[in-house]
Amino acid sequence: MADPKGFLNTPRQTPKRRPVDVRIKDWKEVYEEQAFPELQKQAGRCMDCGIPFCHQGCPLGNLIPEWNDLIWRNEKADAIDRLHATNNFPEFTGRLCPAPCETACVIGINADAVTIKQVELRTIEEAFLEKRVKPLAPDRLSGKTVAVIGSGPAGLAAAQQLTRAGHTVAVYERAEKIGGLLRYGIPEFKMEKSIVDRRIYQMEQEGTRFRTGITVGKDITGAQLRSKYDAVVLAIGATNWRELDVPGRDAIGVYQAMEYLPWGNKQALNEVEVPQINAAGKDVVILGGGDTGADCLGTAIRQGAKSVTQLEIMPRPTDERPANQPWPTYPMIYRVSSAHEEAGERVYSVSTQEFIKDKAGNLTGIKLLETEFINGKFEPKSGSEKIIAADLVFLAMGFTGAEQSPLLKQLEVEVDERGNIKRDSEYATATEGVYVCGDAGRGQSLIVWAIAEGRSAAASVDTFLTGNTQLPSPIEPTARPLMV
Repeated sequence: MADPKGFLNTPRQTPKRRPVDVRIKDWKEVYEEQAFPELQKQAGRCMDCGIPFCHQGCPLGNLIPEWNDLIWRNEKADAIDRLHATNNFPEFTGRLCPAPCETACVIGINADAVTIKQVELRTIEEAFLEKRVKPLAPDRLSGKTVAVIGSGPAGLAAAQQLTRAGHTVAVYERAEKIGGLLRYGIPEFKMEKSIVDRRIYQMEQEGTRFRTGITVGKDITGAQLRSKYDAVVLAIGATNWRELDVPGRDAIGVYQAMEYLPWGNKQALNEVEVPQINAAGKDVVILGGGDTGADCLGTAIRQGAKSVTQLEIMPRPTDERPANQPWPTYPMIYRVSSAHEEAGERVYSVSTQEFIKDKAGNLTGIKLLETEFINGKFEPKSGSEKIIAADLVFLAMGFTGAEQSPLLKQLEVEVDERGNIKRDSEYATATEGVYVCGDAGRGQSLIVWAIAEGRSAAASVDTFLTGNTQLPSPIEPTARPLMV
């Protein structure tokens, strides 16, 4: 145990965010650095529970009490070893994961949970600072080859594990740079892309090969993949975005969130001077109250939007755990992201009825209707219709499964009723030698699940190629987190 009285004497303290009026003028990450001695005190709040529920809350099975104790003792080298034992990319999860481990923390039963996510992030950042993150190239090559399709967190995790197992791995990405949603979907103010680049460099030094600007299924067919590689891992994500079929959907100014966010990142990195979709000086409305909607909000603010309104069809969540979501489940409570602090209005219990457009087809407003959630259904409130001004609308309503590209037919894989690629308990599809991991197989989910599935699929592929494996396999595809 770290500090035996730490959870009693030390209150929870997270890093401070930079002042709003400062951070909205740039695209840098919003958090200030927490002094390391303060972080150690936070790590000392961990109780080293006999049954650490944080392990169950984390799909990766992170050894949380162990590296909390090591950080408290200032044993950084051992701490990063224990962290990397279960997580290939703690610098990603430490920034982007909603931390189900913290809602499962035993202290959280009646007090503030340990700041697990921050200790994790600082552990890896200290390791990079002290040059402890080194390439782990295999001692010998197996002679087997693997193609990983998709370079998001699931694909990268699978690729790194398989490379370290001695296989020759090539990662295919249709975009111009590696990273998937890490690069094109996550705003710079949440994670600067240099964070992705330094990990990609490590993977290149280990031997992983990257092929960008290639649309698999078109530029290279499924048959060509199977003849060239001994195994194929599909990590193509769940990129079919949910549509909103209401009158006026074709208005100029209505975009999907993932049509908009990549332009914000290009602007932040000075890759374009004026993005094709630009919120500057406009009334912006975001449909969807989740993280993607908040990402659109923060991006629009930094572009200089005139106003930003975020709409959600569900009622406003409660501030405390609902009775039907007890510890250690992940509760649906009211949360305030950094973007919500900066500007904009959040409106709940409203349904979009129509996009209003002028004679030229340009969006001018949205017709809304207030709703009530009764007996599992959204019921309209009579006489509650109203129109709000809108020059831009971003649809951030989630995703409905993997893109049904020609590649899936070429590989003869099956898709279930939810649009996900079918796989068995070993992540194998119906086609021998073809595996699937991450959102493509389980549906839209958390980054920790993507990495965990990538690691587990890699273990199955290694077994397929060699007859056995020493790679860890954190989860089965049917596993579920402590989340409702």
